[in-house]
Amino acid sequence: MLRVAVEGGGCSGFQYQFDLVSEPQSDDLRVELDGAAALVDEMSLILLKGSVIDYVDELAGAEFRIRNPNAKSSCGCGVSFSI
Repeated sequence: MLRVAVEGGGCSGFQYQFDLVSEPQSDDLRVELDGAAALVDEMSLILLKGSVIDYVDELAGAEFRIRNPNAKSSCGCGVSFSI
């Protein structure tokens, strides 16, 4: 499963962490939308509330992107953000 977390760091203060895992961690919650599911720990869930995770496959490469309504700003690469 896809596990999404928020950690301190990056050029804007917080950064997204994506991992593919076979088992959830003890503090993970399963979130679902339209049949797609991801795991998010309780602390990260607060910072990700209302976010949408997209998988984008473009000529420049494939990646997960997060549209986070809680982010006040983000860096150019879209991996880090500030609240």
